[in-house]
Amino acid sequence: MTHHHKPASAAPRRPSRPAATDTAHAQELKRLHGWLHTARFLTTAPQLEHLPALDVPEIAFVGRSNAGKSTSINTLTQQKRLAFASKTPGRTQSINLFSLGKQGETDAVLADLPGYGYAAVPQEAKIRWQRVMANYLVTRENLKGVVLLCDPRLGLTELDEALLDVIRPRVQEGLKFLILLTKADKLTHAEAQKALSIARLQCGGGEARLFSALKKQGLDEVAQLLWQWTHEAPAAGDVEDEPEALD
Repeated sequence: MTHHHKPASAAPRRPSRPAATDTAHAQELKRLHGWLHTARFLTTAPQLEHLPALDVPEIAFVGRSNAGKSTSINTLTQQKRLAFASKTPGRTQSINLFSLGKQGETDAVLADLPGYGYAAVPQEAKIRWQRVMANYLVTRENLKGVVLLCDPRLGLTELDEALLDVIRPRVQEGLKFLILLTKADKLTHAEAQKALSIARLQCGGGEARLFSALKKQGLDEVAQLLWQWTHEAPAAGDVEDEPEALD
């Protein structure tokens, strides 16, 4: 009776290259999350004219009052109380800026724009705020990207669509744009995939991602995107590259 013994070396082993790649990838993600963790309060501006002129890339977070914006910012930066959710949704009417970068340095800024669409806010205040927000999105020179937070159970509302119309020309000119479908843990897999497909059709040249602060879903992808948006090398021949050369 012959026994077939497999040689010990025949045990399936993972090739060394992917393992090294996995390690490098894990280290890279750790670095990106570490970068977001440096977020600290910079300033608050009740009006556009109070915003400091900055030359570092800025990324704006926008969305309806109940879309989970504060929670998402706090989860991304691993800080429980960086962005405040007002006790009365729609009450916070200021743009809050947070700087990112090593101590003493700022290499990017996150802008937390007030939530919109809360029913209890007087119409006049809503209109004033929508105007401020539209002006910010159209005129802010160092704005590199916009993250629109959306509860996928509601989908994009009229106000979200209005905001999309405002920034569409800038997205066509190269402004980065992401629809972040928050609270994805509340959806079944099929519902989540359907919501993602719809958002991808609506994002007009931007991107869409599922996100759950509770389940930490989508954190890695968003961290990578925010880093890429703010650290992209300018295209060759960009005017920004050569202001001195014009003298």
